[in-house]
Amino acid sequence: MAAKASEGAEASFIEHLLELRARIMRSAIAVLVLFVGLFPFRNILYRYLARPLTAVLPRNGALIATNLPSTFVAPLKLALATAVAIAVPYILYQVWAFVAPGLYQRERRLVTPLLVSSTLLFYLGMAFAYFLIFPLAFGFFAHAAPAGVRVMTDINHYLNFVLTLFFAFGLAFEVPVAIVLLVLMGVLRPETLSGKRRYVILGSFILAAIITPPDAFSQTMLALAMWGLFELGLLVAYRVRPRPTPNEPAEPDEPPPPASPPRVATPPSPPRRRPRRRRRPPRPPSGE
Repeated sequence: MAAKASEGAEASFIEHLLELRARIMRSAIAVLVLFVGLFPFRNILYRYLARPLTAVLPRNGALIATNLPSTFVAPLKLALATAVAIAVPYILYQVWAFVAPGLYQRERRLVTPLLVSSTLLFYLGMAFAYFLIFPLAFGFFAHAAPAGVRVMTDINHYLNFVLTLFFAFGLAFEVPVAIVLLVLMGVLRPETLSGKRRYVILGSFILAAIITPPDAFSQTMLALAMWGLFELGLLVAYRVRPRPTPNEPAEPDEPPPPASPPRVATPPSPPRRRPRRRRRPPRPPSGE
């Protein structure tokens, strides 16, 4: 029996590995198809990506290529990154299809809205960076150059800088989804998160300093965005948190103290008898 059980567990593990490989292959094929379709438009994509910088550069400023392969490699990397960004909904669907058989019915109902909201928030974070952060940050840096310094940025360095900010802001905009998911799973309570607000603000600035390029402007903007998204996620968590049923008492804010063990009644002790004092014998009369 033990040998048959081990063989069944091994067969199930191999089936899971084969399904995981199939899901990864489908995601890779989707990215490859999108990349092939975007490859002819790689220079147009880079032109749109560089527009926030070229719009604020002074007259003597320009984007340059410090080495010859950069003119081909940078647009190629951008086309691949764009293909991955477009394929994010399909990749998340493959992840959901892989883990769905192991979920309960209630958990399956929560997966779809969470996947849709997380995808939309990721795209919203990228749009926030492109339309708001890039013009302000690039305009500040371009006009902060000392007199006599020509602002000339390498196209490969610019691409890496922009992709890092895209990923950072897209990931930061997932904060409401993470909060709602933790509250629905019962890991955290909204009251607990509200009491830790000061630590969340400090952590936002620390995390922004880690995942963004070393400039104070983008770090501050990302930290403020994460703080605002934390407040939004907290507001949503108060509305969607599980409610106790009528027969189930509401969970108190703090667990009650443990009840003391009942006292065992002890039988009354018998009254103590006072020892009787022995009488001394009378003294004999003394002789005259």
